[in-house]
Amino acid sequence: MKLVVAIIKPSRLEEVRQALNSLDVHGMTVTEVKGYGRQKGHSEIYRGTEYAVHFLPKLKVEIAVDDALADAVGTAIRDAAQTGRIGDGKIFILDLLAVTRIRTGETGASAL
Repeated sequence: MKLVVAIIKPSRLEEVRQALNSLDVHGMTVTEVKGYGRQKGHSEIYRGTEYAVHFLPKLKVEIAVDDALADAVGTAIRDAAQTGRIGDGKIFILDLLAVTRIRTGETGASAL
């Protein structure tokens, strides 16, 4: 099992959700996060004063999938989230050691 973690622009969430649904992947967790990468934030002007914004709003999408689907899920997220501009995000694919469905007690792939 794998845990796919993607940091994406908030405006691309619906496209990512649709891409995952087309792969029959329906469960995901989405968290609002802030951070920066190579773009190192930006400047904004508010009421005539310039402010440096160091942490930009992003979404963290987490999906637990079977090993066979991990690469396809990563590719689907990349294709759906990509705008070609700086700040599109990152995708991490991690080994997932154990999964347990709390309601039924199922473990492993059947708990996904």
